[in-house]
Amino acid sequence: MPDKPLIVITGAAGNLGRSLGKALGNSYAVVGLDTQAPDLGFPVIEVDLTEDESVEDALAEVRRNHGNRIASVLHLAAFFDFSGEENPLYDAVNVEGSRRLVRGLAGFEVDQFVYSGTMLVHAPGEPGQRIDETTRIDPQWAYPRSKAAAEQAIREERCAMPVVFLHLAGLYDEQTSVPTFAHQIARIYERNLQSRFYSGDMRAGQAMVHRDDLIDAFLRTVERRGSLASETVLLVGEQDAIGYGDLQDRLGCLIHGEAEWTTIRLPSLVAAVGAWVQDKAEPLIPDAIDKGERPFIQPFMTRMASDHYALDTSKARALLGWQPRHSLADELPRIVAALKDDPAAWYKANGIAPPDFEA
Repeated sequence: MPDKPLIVITGAAGNLGRSLGKALGNSYAVVGLDTQAPDLGFPVIEVDLTEDESVEDALAEVRRNHGNRIASVLHLAAFFDFSGEENPLYDAVNVEGSRRLVRGLAGFEVDQFVYSGTMLVHAPGEPGQRIDETTRIDPQWAYPRSKAAAEQAIREERCAMPVVFLHLAGLYDEQTSVPTFAHQIARIYERNLQSRFYSGDMRAGQAMVHRDDLIDAFLRTVERRGSLASETVLLVGEQDAIGYGDLQDRLGCLIHGEAEWTTIRLPSLVAAVGAWVQDKAEPLIPDAIDKGERPFIQPFMTRMASDHYALDTSKARALLGWQPRHSLADELPRIVAALKDDPAAWYKANGIAPPDFEA
């Protein structure tokens, strides 16, 4: 049996799971659960969260090899896409998969269960406002709805197991970022016509969190597992959200030297219709032009273009001693430098098809 406290990470083969496994490895014995078992420097057990038998077998292997005591379970695994549409996998993986996992842990002594959630489960605010943990739960599209439903499933099944719901801002670092921000950068870099239009309040923005700060928040959550309440909700992210218009101008200046990136506001209905037409026309467009990819901007995005997520993170500061050491405003020059130094690598890292002039 390990001398170090045991940490179990679901979704361990993902970028965040790998980073957390490495960061925790010196002080804890780390075991990963994922749909595949690559060599990560710590053991990874294959599991399918949609199957009872698979979850039972994986947890039985954890018990055989590592014992019955778990310091913390970091539940990162989730299904996600940016279509905005309902998908059976949201329920099968995010909701019922979480329920199945928590039920399977009933036979263990678990000090803490940490759920990797999203700030988007909360109702958005307006520019000038901040949301906090008491802001009502009102997710605006399929993915955060599934995350809110997963949290409810965990509450229903956890019994006495302490749980922490981390409501995370959009993740970024110098090389990669959440798809919305990465595609915004790409549109400006390519001088795409869509980068000149916006359907919402250009003062609205969404808080972000640097990968290093996010890992620090997880580490502090694990370290303080003995002092947190039996159910704790924490917002984790940079407090300020750069407005869309300001962000456009900053990126335009950094990428092209343009002090002002002229952005025209479109009525949301016009933008939604345009996005719908573009999406429906995709099958008719030769792959040589659009590389066979569905347009990133979908009609549901235009309906939420004025949603504003600035955060009050005083609770995380009080309970974890955590506050971000990075800010997106300060990191923008490094993000753009990474793109300009090696555009092909940047596009690949962010999963975006490069423009023809970079292909």
